Amino acid sequence: MVWAAMVVMVMSTSSFQKVAIFGSTGSVGLNTIKVLQAQKEQYDVRVLTANSNVGLLAAQAKELDAAYAVIADETKYEELKQALAGTDVTPMAGQEALLEAASMEADWTMAAIVGMAGLAPLMKSIEQGKIVAIANKEPLVAAGPLVMEAARQSGAMLLPVDSEHNAVFQVFEPENKKAVERIILTASGGPFRDATFEEMEKATPEQALAHPNWEMGAKISVDSATMMNKALEVIEAQRLFDLRPSQIEVLVHPQSLVHAMVEYSDGSILAQMGAADMCTPITNALGWPERLKTPGERLDLAKMSHLEFRPVDLERFPSVTLAYECLEEGLHACIALNAANEVAVEAFLSHKIAFLDIYHTVSEILRSAVPERLESLDDIISYDKLIRARAKSAMVENNFQQTGT
Repeated sequence: MVWAAMVVMVMSTSSFQKVAIFGSTGSVGLNTIKVLQAQKEQYDVRVLTANSNVGLLAAQAKELDAAYAVIADETKYEELKQALAGTDVTPMAGQEALLEAASMEADWTMAAIVGMAGLAPLMKSIEQGKIVAIANKEPLVAAGPLVMEAARQSGAMLLPVDSEHNAVFQVFEPENKKAVERIILTASGGPFRDATFEEMEKATPEQALAHPNWEMGAKISVDSATMMNKALEVIEAQRLFDLRPSQIEVLVHPQSLVHAMVEYSDGSILAQMGAADMCTPITNALGWPERLKTPGERLDLAKMSHLEFRPVDLERFPSVTLAYECLEEGLHACIALNAANEVAVEAFLSHKIAFLDIYHTVSEILRSAVPERLESLDDIISYDKLIRARAKSAMVENNFQQTGT
């Protein structure tokens, strides 16, 4: 683990910390801003970025007095420029602008750009050797070895923000790593945790987005419905905590109050609990190694009636099994899993394929994926593009059709 080998970096609270938020208009970005607004006296927001939501990005930049606002869609530069007219915020646009922003000085960076689009800016941020909070799974899944090596080389501190991995981070004792027998990631089970195959076959995007516990973006909500998010999280956990795949387990926990557990050789199981509110892990990452006061929801133990844990039904949710198979196969399989899933989820949300066809597409792509020499960021990006093209072709060739509309 990166934090086990490096000197703890404690930022002085007597001066502003420079902060950058990549993906500020998404669900994680919005919660990060909520946390920052509760700690305004300590932070200086330098960079905010968004994919295409000019209106919200401009409003955020004005409210937080950001130095730079970057829109990934370069066709929207003029719109952003007009929205920021009369302010001291510098507008920027395009992929190169994202990389330039990631190279700017920042003491703490939130990496929350959804999907593989966040990989290149993440790597640039890591090169700066400061604190990088990682909220998106995909870069660690598809390029985990490169990400972790880059952090080792630069001395950057990687802090997991995903609620499960942040929970492990809080109860994982690096000095006792040899005594760790397993980590347990919990899963809500999503909106279809008790659904039949027949119900899942007919599931609509609207039903898949209706998560029972969390308010999240569209892509991660569908991943929760297929439990592909747990597959990605198993791979992410292996990268972050440097454990054997057999030491990582998943349990369904419908209440979403215990986010992860670590079991040690002495029989102790340490668990992190908190409300189903992303402000908790974000506040933990922002304040680390200190603890800040969260503006989010608090867990009321007196109101809890019971905690339920049960194994994942791998027949209805076979995506979880794929994680272990991909870790066994190697990096090419992890990239293929992530890329094919992103393509299939996008098709499902566009009403082009049925819900269960997400798994069918991913499974077919994995069966045809062969080991590749993937030693650089360019290698990974090229292979990712190849897999995406194959996934799109597979959906057409199989004549998948959305039956839930």
